[in-house]
Amino acid sequence: MAEPLLSVRDLVVEFPTRRGTLRALDRVSFDIGEGEVLGMVGESGAGKSITGSAIIGLIDRPGRIAGGEIRLRGERIDTLPEDKLRRIRGKRIGMVFQDPLTSLNPLYTVAQQLIETIRTHLDVSEREARERAVALLDQVGIPAARRRIDDYPHHFSGGMRQRVVIALALAAEPELVIADEPTTALDVSVQAQIIDVLRDICADRGAAVMLITHDMGVIAETADRVAVLYAGRMAEIGPVRDVIKAAEHPYTSGLMGSIPTLAQTADRLTQIPGSMPRLDAIPQGCAFNPRCPRVMPHCRTDQPPLTPRAQGRQVACWLYAPAGAAHG
Repeated sequence: MAEPLLSVRDLVVEFPTRRGTLRALDRVSFDIGEGEVLGMVGESGAGKSITGSAIIGLIDRPGRIAGGEIRLRGERIDTLPEDKLRRIRGKRIGMVFQDPLTSLNPLYTVAQQLIETIRTHLDVSEREARERAVALLDQVGIPAARRRIDDYPHHFSGGMRQRVVIALALAAEPELVIADEPTTALDVSVQAQIIDVLRDICADRGAAVMLITHDMGVIAETADRVAVLYAGRMAEIGPVRDVIKAAEHPYTSGLMGSIPTLAQTADRLTQIPGSMPRLDAIPQGCAFNPRCPRVMPHCRTDQPPLTPRAQGRQVACWLYAPAGAAHG
């Protein structure tokens, strides 16, 4: 079996506070293969963005990676000093943030920002960097790229700015692109175009994409596999089609039930009762137990292990855990 491009094992992220240590990620594990799109989904506060930030070393202090390991092509990167990690960030791992206005400097043209990024990571002349920048803008679907490259960010619409951010993420030809809610603020037609751009990245460049979103519809259209997070814990992971057609974790079932379909005739969509717990109030046992329609007594006392299932799936639920696992 081929070595994964990215391997995350038992990742723990904590934030020390005056009232105690808050655990934002609790033993999260997953792999991403070369050329694969892994969707990461869950409600706000599930730990999706923190996972992406941990991978590229952008956890704000006093937050820290308190356990586990992150490997890129077998090389451990979570323990690298900042100067070495900076060489990986941007060059080998690109990042697309949710709000393009926070990623683009309004005082510099798109050309200046792209050329600087390219020359920081690649040994090319300014002229070569400009040609690469034009080609990147053309690839992500910016019309008249050669003319528009000298515009400022405010000259572009929201959808076009997001394309520029994707071009920036691709500037150094990274092996992995982490896209954090890249379509949230865009209308449906522009969302579809951005999804096509992300899929083309994998097809044309062989890069892997970690797509962070709360939208299962976007996941269904884009991803090869999906990882479902809840309260900083992995609830379920597996091939998108299998998870969508037959979700096994009750939380995943609730997420799927909240998506309207053309064939649906019910007056109301399925709603998961309650809300995501605060980091200082995560319940004992399975974090989802207060909201779960299938809760059992040991769900309230023991955290379920991530249990292998058919078709390469894994589910953290006592409905599927081996007998006797609850008490070791």
